[in-house]
Amino acid sequence: MKTAGMALEQLSEVVQRCQALPDDSYTTEDHNIFTVAGQTCIEEGNSAQVLSIVLDEKNQEIVRCMGWNLLPPLIQVLLKKEDKNLPQCLAIFNHLLETCRPKELLIGLLEQLEQDDPDTIAESLHLLLKPLQKVLVRLGGRKASSLGMALSSVLDQVAKLPLPHTKEQEEDDVFSFCRCCTDMIDFVRPFVQEVRHNLLNNVMQSETANRTVGRQGKDKEDELRTELLKFCMKSLSHPLLEVHLKDPDTLALSPLRTFATEILNILGSIGESLSSLVHQPLLKRKQVPGFLEEVVRYPKESLASLAHLVFVHHLAADTFPTVFSPVFSLRCNIEHVSVLLSRTEESKLQKGLELYEKSLVRVEDGSLRADLLEIKTFLTVPQNLIKVMTICPKHELRTKGLKVFQLSIDKFNTEAKYRFFQYMLKTSNHSGVEGYIIKNIKNQIDIALQPGNSNVWFEGIQLMPLLRKVLILPDGPETDLLQYLDRVMESLNLLRYLVIRDKVTENQTGIWTELYKVEDMFMKPLRVGVNMSRAHYERELQNTMEAKKSKAKEESVLSVSVGGEELPSMTPESQIQALHSALHTFDMIESVLARIEELIEVKDNL
Repeated sequence: MKTAGMALEQLSEVVQRCQALPDDSYTTEDHNIFTVAGQTCIEEGNSAQVLSIVLDEKNQEIVRCMGWNLLPPLIQVLLKKEDKNLPQCLAIFNHLLETCRPKELLIGLLEQLEQDDPDTIAESLHLLLKPLQKVLVRLGGRKASSLGMALSSVLDQVAKLPLPHTKEQEEDDVFSFCRCCTDMIDFVRPFVQEVRHNLLNNVMQSETANRTVGRQGKDKEDELRTELLKFCMKSLSHPLLEVHLKDPDTLALSPLRTFATEILNILGSIGESLSSLVHQPLLKRKQVPGFLEEVVRYPKESLASLAHLVFVHHLAADTFPTVFSPVFSLRCNIEHVSVLLSRTEESKLQKGLELYEKSLVRVEDGSLRADLLEIKTFLTVPQNLIKVMTICPKHELRTKGLKVFQLSIDKFNTEAKYRFFQYMLKTSNHSGVEGYIIKNIKNQIDIALQPGNSNVWFEGIQLMPLLRKVLILPDGPETDLLQYLDRVMESLNLLRYLVIRDKVTENQTGIWTELYKVEDMFMKPLRVGVNMSRAHYERELQNTMEAKKSKAKEESVLSVSVGGEELPSMTPESQIQALHSALHTFDMIESVLARIEELIEVKDNL
């Protein structure tokens, strides 16, 4: 291992030898000796001597070719901050930025940007983004691809930092995530200004005068603009799609909200219409030769994030034309909602629900026509909502999902509601959801039977096909009544309502005409099913109680099979309680069924 003195001596020798060589004709050995000796000098504290060598006028060509190799130890000293050689190292660093070839500096700086520890990541970004910016500016018209590489590396590093989720975390900024966001905006600012300036010049200059003269320059501008567009799209996806922005009332000065606003401002500055981006799913954009494919340039998640920022947080809302109707905005946003609700991450599900809700509340109740259901997303979004309502682990999201689901139903007109209910009964495959739909059907029938509210969809001959889908047992008498309890109880409640509310003489709903079919397809199989289920559970209860009495061990655990499937292991007491609960459920079903039969008999005898 070299001592500091030996390293300094070797560095001086190689520099002296290279002074006599023609420019840029240094050997690999020269490069290696300069790198190892120079780095050792800085690490061992001989920065003052290295600074003297680097600043010497006779050594500038050597520094231009080989100086960038000194970056690693210099940056380590600058990151520590308290090193006594800090002033000399900073002077060497700044001189290298001015003297070395920008391509090599770029590679060296990006290598030093790669970190894994969150504290080091934030400090490295804060230290190196300004130098990176200087290097890229030095590249002039050749910087587009290098800027893209730098931005990609920066975003990859930021993605390693923990996200601030609470107000306190954003205010305290423990991992400097918010500071990194601010640093990124400062980093891209001169390049955004350059693109903006070029776009303004293109508008001002005559098209014909520059069509042939400026094509090559125009290509460079497009490349730079594309790299900035990629940066904005990636930022919309991460971090902006994963953090929850605080309203000004909650956090007056929010760095994350400021970052989001700046990203939208950049999009506008580089010639992207926010309105066109939000309405992208319905608009055919102009094909631009040489640009990336549409789906790559405008990732769906990024556009969904943009729509959420505009419609939920009202960022850049003043740039949107007021001519778009609420239905048109819903038509566009439901495509973004579909993207978000098809994901599993809670942050995306929450944003999907918020965007859908904000889009729906602006639409008048009962105004959405049935032909919208011919659009695929108006059917896939409810299916995704059902997944949120039924299997999402977070209670708040399940509750919110149900609220938005009902809101979406309220916006349909009567025909659309009718067709939507038909579709959901056919596809939901979930007893709770089917029960909820049947409850909505009952409400719509009740509205239709009010004086002056008559409609062709929820009374008369149109209603019967829908009722036939409701008043039926999925698997006949063998239907698992506990699994289908929600659906069965809501079906019984609907049938009881129809028998009470609709007079035999008026028969507005058609129930009295179809009653014999209802009895054959629903009521009789249900009674048989109740009797079969009760007999089975009573037998299981008797077996369990006998097993409890004759238990051989003090802490016995029983295994009971119901419907061919073994229930989870329980203590005898828990097992007995579960079986009693099931028997109580069958009693409840039978009670309602008996009441309906009484009502039918009374009405038949009138």
